[in-house]
Amino acid sequence: MGRLLLVRHGQASFGADDYDVLSETGWQQGRLLGAHLAASGTVPTVVVRGGMRRHRETVDAMLEGAGWDLTAGVDPGWDEFDHLGVVARHPDLPEGELDRRAFQALFEQATARWTSGRHDEDYPESYAAFLARVRDSLRRACEQAGPGGTVVVVTSGGPVAAACADLVHPPAGPDDGDLSATARLWARFNTVVVNSSVTRVVVGSTGPRLLTFNEHAHLAGDALTYR
Repeated sequence: MGRLLLVRHGQASFGADDYDVLSETGWQQGRLLGAHLAASGTVPTVVVRGGMRRHRETVDAMLEGAGWDLTAGVDPGWDEFDHLGVVARHPDLPEGELDRRAFQALFEQATARWTSGRHDEDYPESYAAFLARVRDSLRRACEQAGPGGTVVVVTSGGPVAAACADLVHPPAGPDDGDLSATARLWARFNTVVVNSSVTRVVVGSTGPRLLTFNEHAHLAGDALTYR
């Protein structure tokens, strides 16, 4: 069987002028993950990343830690949804700067509105469109894994959660428009995906199956911030 390793990027720069930059903790998380995977015998046949800077920097950190001599391909379908845009379109925005806890609460309210499908006209990319592009990228990665290959995909928490929700509760058919079940699963997965965690998918004759979710053994003890 083929294998996919879906990796969430390392810690980005919350509160900075440019969120899309790894913090020093994020760089260290990536190096530790690369070393951990190499020590466990993982040798990717293909590395794929989203098109964001934090994806590229996480790949660079992983390659450094693992010693893999590989060049990552780029698939923008693995990019994160516009979480700041989704939050900005929430009708009940509080005033003033928010700390992490307050922002997380607002984020969950805003994404619940986005995934409901009742306000699609308010967003440049609806939840349904986001889920569709992640499905396409997951399909391409599965094809690259083939029989016996190992594909490492570096992406963000949202796409990891979308892939997991779709694997756990696949659509009934190509025209299945009921996104409520996957949206609930997506919200559950998305709020707990750890920075630099690994989610494993096996690809066999019957298609992809979720094997593990959110592995982060390389972040031992309190040495590194999880999120």
